[in-house]
Amino acid sequence: METIHSIRPLLAILASLFAIPFIVGFSRRPAMREFWTFAAAGSKFLIIVSMLPLVLTGRRVTCTIFEIIPGVPLQLTVDTLGLLFALVSSSLWILTSIYSVGYMRGLGEHSQTRYFCFFAVALSATIGVAFSANLLTLYIFYEILSLATYPLVTHHQDEEARSSGRRYLAYILGSSIGLFLPAMLISYHLAGTLTFSASGFLGASISRKVLMILLIMFIFGAAKAAVMPLHAWLPAAMVAPTPVSALLHAVAVVKVGVFVIIRIITGVFGVNLLKSLSLTTPVIVLACITILCGSLIALSQDNLKRLLAYSTISQLSYIVLGVSLLSQRGLTGAFIHIPMHAFGKITLFFCAGAIFVATGKKNISEMKGLGRQMPITMAAFFIASLSIIGLPPCGGFLSKWNLVLGSIEAHRPLVLVVLLVSSLLNAGYFMPVVYKAFFFKTESAVAGVKEAPLCCLIPLCLTAIFSIIFLFYPQPFYELISHALKCIIGAGV
Repeated sequence: METIHSIRPLLAILASLFAIPFIVGFSRRPAMREFWTFAAAGSKFLIIVSMLPLVLTGRRVTCTIFEIIPGVPLQLTVDTLGLLFALVSSSLWILTSIYSVGYMRGLGEHSQTRYFCFFAVALSATIGVAFSANLLTLYIFYEILSLATYPLVTHHQDEEARSSGRRYLAYILGSSIGLFLPAMLISYHLAGTLTFSASGFLGASISRKVLMILLIMFIFGAAKAAVMPLHAWLPAAMVAPTPVSALLHAVAVVKVGVFVIIRIITGVFGVNLLKSLSLTTPVIVLACITILCGSLIALSQDNLKRLLAYSTISQLSYIVLGVSLLSQRGLTGAFIHIPMHAFGKITLFFCAGAIFVATGKKNISEMKGLGRQMPITMAAFFIASLSIIGLPPCGGFLSKWNLVLGSIEAHRPLVLVVLLVSSLLNAGYFMPVVYKAFFFKTESAVAGVKEAPLCCLIPLCLTAIFSIIFLFYPQPFYELISHALKCIIGAGV
């Protein structure tokens, strides 16, 4: 594979950081502050898109910043998987920036300048994880993301926010320092390198027991993936403003967790090694437990954001499950679930935030008849629900379809049962929300309510529309995924 040396991966990371001095400088002029936020989001997306033709023609874009330890530089590499994740995150940042204006202004939130600044840092770290060429670079950006999102989680600065922030850091930093970092050091000691490879860099000469321990350490060390039992930070983090919950805790932060697991399985261990030693069975079991338990807990939630949080916990493990199946269809389902879930779930969070801005309501029991007052918002909620459930005419059907076929291909009939049962549970907690909104009599508490401001309404409409478009036009994602699979298949799928 031809390698092209370019500073574009570094520029994609720095784009949002360059805007921070201007965001701070115009703190008393909200329009200009938000202009620089949009400028950073747009430029980041365009830089990432500019690398798409190079990657699709089989080339790899690399940028070496400096060497940290011998043989392990701080290095960025853009491949198809990293580009897929970066495209999803950067495109949704643009829409979330628009949404943030309507939400933060609509509620008169305090410290909006700080909010936009840390949002920019978080997106830089997310792109850094996507483009990391080795485990050390990935770990550095992973930790930057953890620290950058803490002020966003604790934005309201009340006792609940501080308590949730402490839990957030305890889970995220505790797991990464206590498990991921030691696993990385052991891997370097065993292999002498930390650079990702299509066939993995941990050799078959290492004992099966050591490899199994390392795999479990890495899985639990990436607690952003919210694999049970290290999941409790995510519902607690829902205390953050809804735009934070939407992008960072439904797309960027949690997807960084599952993206790290994808890198570990495909780039550190390698599919061939994992298949030959049947090492992923415990990971499959953990993922299945998380899928079912997350869905069951979601059924009992009345607070809409907490319902969405437990739904996210369940849905993230679809990706972990798919990549752990080590089959071509399973990998395809895992990779395509990244954009499909991202657009569906961010729509649901946007809708939850729009409802709160318009009505001040957080609980599902208080939303009876709301569909007649806010028909656009609740229609978007219904569309996104279909995508998460995995039903046409939404793109989520494609990821569920491939995951089901992947379980058959991997000869895992129990996984097939888990996938089907979980989809029924998805319908069980989403459809009552829609039913109450459209088919119950409007309560006096929501009578006279109108749709949220346009800055809230437009993004949720766009993401809902894209959720439908992706079913009929998924080719851009499939093209990236097919290139990724060529490397992985060559390494032994």
